[in-house]
Amino acid sequence: MSNKLIIFDTTLRDGEQSPGAAMTREMKIRIARQLEKLGVDVIEAGFAAASPGDFAAVQSLAEIITGATVCSLARASENDVRRAGEAIKPAKSGRIHTFIATSPIHMQHKLRMSQDQVLERAVQAVKWALEYTDDVEFSAEDAVRSDMDFLVQVFDEVIKAGAKTLNVPDTVGYSIPFAWGERMRQLIARVPDSGKVIWSTHCHNDLGLAVANSLSAVLNGARQVECTINGLGERAGNASLEEVVMAVRTRRDIFNLDTRIDATQIVPTSKLVSSITGYPVQPNKAIVGANAFAHESGIHQDGVLKHRETYEIMRAEDVGWNANKLSLGKLSGRNALRQRFAALNIEFASEEDFVAAFNRFKELADRKHEIYDEDLQALVSEEAVTKVSEHYRLVSLRAHCETGILPVAKVVMSIGNTEHEAEMQGGGPVDATFQAIEKIVSSGTELQLYSVNNITSGTDAQGEVTVRLSKGGRIVNGQGADTDIVVASAKAYLNALNKLHNNAERAHPQL
Repeated sequence: MSNKLIIFDTTLRDGEQSPGAAMTREMKIRIARQLEKLGVDVIEAGFAAASPGDFAAVQSLAEIITGATVCSLARASENDVRRAGEAIKPAKSGRIHTFIATSPIHMQHKLRMSQDQVLERAVQAVKWALEYTDDVEFSAEDAVRSDMDFLVQVFDEVIKAGAKTLNVPDTVGYSIPFAWGERMRQLIARVPDSGKVIWSTHCHNDLGLAVANSLSAVLNGARQVECTINGLGERAGNASLEEVVMAVRTRRDIFNLDTRIDATQIVPTSKLVSSITGYPVQPNKAIVGANAFAHESGIHQDGVLKHRETYEIMRAEDVGWNANKLSLGKLSGRNALRQRFAALNIEFASEEDFVAAFNRFKELADRKHEIYDEDLQALVSEEAVTKVSEHYRLVSLRAHCETGILPVAKVVMSIGNTEHEAEMQGGGPVDATFQAIEKIVSSGTELQLYSVNNITSGTDAQGEVTVRLSKGGRIVNGQGADTDIVVASAKAYLNALNKLHNNAERAHPQL
């Protein structure tokens, strides 16, 4: 078996299935460029048949990305496969990832198909895909609950049909490491010509075991891991890319495998995905959490000061943690800012977009003494979401909060070309602000989440607010950033309302 582990990133497809994490084409391009810089082997860019927007996003990445394989997911139907094929046509290296469920519960209740029908469809899907590319991946959805003999039969037939990669998904996060590793070992042992293909694993985190299951599969012959940045994904998420990569790298004595990943890009990638999706990273998250390399215990601190390896198994700087302070301020010129954006792998579609970002930078520099890379990431992310969602726009906000007096907020906002204003009291200035907005728009939404995170340190730090709204079964995340947390909250709420107003609902298959 190869000593290379292929990293298949599905942040832009499976990660996007997280409630409210749907991304625009521009957002996907930014993340894909960073994934390319990170060194992932395969970028699953989306599900081309889901919507015209998804098709356009996959096609755009196929045109832009040259350092990784661009992949589109497709159900085992002719329309899906052909849409995927058309979307990846411009790619220097393109892949079609087709799948069909193989478990009794899925075949009976979801597909309403027999084993013979599923087998026939799987083979046909691979053949359709081969009309567009010789890089075809096949997945047996819900393999964890599938009959082993039937799995062997299906994988045997799709190898004969021409599939190059076989993916074994724990779609519902049901397995445990020993059982998952054993399933992978048995499949490789029993499937004829198993040595001619790459075996892959795709694990969900419903029991908190996605990374452990993935690594167990690797120890038993898998040479591709499907994962996401920050473990993003539907329900409890997917296997975390950063944890898989650093486990293999740190325990090279056990795995004896290499990846193409530039580990110093892990933290920047994590921060970018978090800022774009609105999913904060928990402080104690392995590798990328703010506390991942913090030591509170006096004994630990003493040990680290004497010799780092007493309590640290990897170096913070090796995964991208550093003091990346940007020594720019309100007197800095455009060229200096342009160079820093280039270093952060941030590109602009036009000079007008850069000028808009520069003007926002100047506004921020007037309010904040020191500007950090994270501030620039947030600035550009906010600019991206604002550009595509202008139906509701904040004009001005005045909030008053005093001990012993009920807080009040006055909001002036535009809807289309018309300005409206409202003043409301609330339990706090943020609550009063939201009530004032709702008095104007009467959206009928339900607030499911309100989250505040500081982008950098210091009392003048920008606050990044995430608001999650639901309406009629649709869920969206809104984001806003500002040195004034009440203003950031209003921006986030309006951003969520704009997403509900502008974005069409999309259906995503899940592996």
